[in-house]
Amino acid sequence: MSNVAASPQAYRREAVLAASRGQLVVMLYDGARRFLRQAAAAMRAREVERSHNTLRRAELIIAHLDGTLDFEQGELAENLHALYAFCLRHLNEGRFARDAAKLDEVCTLLGELRESWAQIVAEGA
Repeated sequence: MSNVAASPQAYRREAVLAASRGQLVVMLYDGARRFLRQAAAAMRAREVERSHNTLRRAELIIAHLDGTLDFEQGELAENLHALYAFCLRHLNEGRFARDAAKLDEVCTLLGELRESWAQIVAEGA
């Protein structure tokens, strides 16, 4: 692998290593939304395997976000847990119904959460 080919990967790795916890959450939302857009496009193109694989990656990110919630924070964590559970159920329904609109809906919801986290990160800086 050449240095030129490794540059974007090295940049991403360094960005992750240097990120604050809030910035990491924003990055995870960005990744989940990117995979959801790819999955929806593949679903619309009837590319079942690519749709499944990219959707699965988005689901894993959402499950990770849910698994790292600190329930000692009270109501906020409970609300996020409920939202993540809804997202995962909705994505599962979209997968079985082959309904890309359900993926789009979750992508929009995660976009709203992402913007809230980005604002929190910006205010904390």
